Formats: sequence, C-alpha cells, structure tokens
Amino acid sequence: MSIRLARVSQLLKSEISDVLQNRLRDPRIGFTTVTDVEVSKDLRHAKVFVSIYAEKEAQQQGLEALESAANFIRAELTQRVTLRFIPRLVFKLDTSIEHADRIMQLLNDLHDKDKDD
Repeated sequence: MSIRLARVSQLLKSEISDVLQNRLRDPRIGFTTVTDVEVSKDLRHAKVFVSIYAEKEAQQQGLEALESAANFIRAELTQRVTLRFIPRLVFKLDTSIEHADRIMQLLNDLHDKDKDD
C-alpha cells in the first residue's frame, strides 16, 4: 500500500468514526467501532471494517443501518475531507476481535486445565 493510500485510509477511518459517534442517531448502530478502512487505488471505493459490540442479530441490523446511512456518511465526508473523489463506502463486519477473544478463552481454558492436573 502506498503512503498516500495509507494516509487517505487513516483519514477516512478517523472521520467516519467521528460521524458515527457524533452525527448518526440510528439506535441500531449501537456501540460501533471502525477498525480499518481499505481504499482502492483509484480512491473510488472504500471497505470500512466495523466492530459492533452486540449479539449476532443486532450486529446484522447495525450493519444494515450503516449500509443505509452510507450516502449520509459520504455527504458528511465531502464537507470534512478534501479529496477529488469521496469513495463509495461498503461496510464489512470485522470479527477479528471476537476471534481473538475466542482464542484467548481457549488458551485460558487450557491453562486452567493444566493447573488442575
């Protein structure tokens, strides 16, 4: 990834996070964190990876709410970011935190089992 793409990704991550926290009022979004943004080389598309702290069904509803708010978020970005093109946003659920928690739980279980033996 080029330095420019990395900077744009980081800028978008920061601004999208701010929009989610301070501008969106949809209760379906809940506690959502932007974990990463991947921008295409032509800066026309961006995958926004989010972690939604909720049950599976609520996560799906939150993701749907984000998809429906994508145009609003893009409009907010046009006011905040100076880019020739504001990329189209696609939201993806980032499950890496849940995966890491599961691995830690398994390791702790193994550690506890070794203590018992």
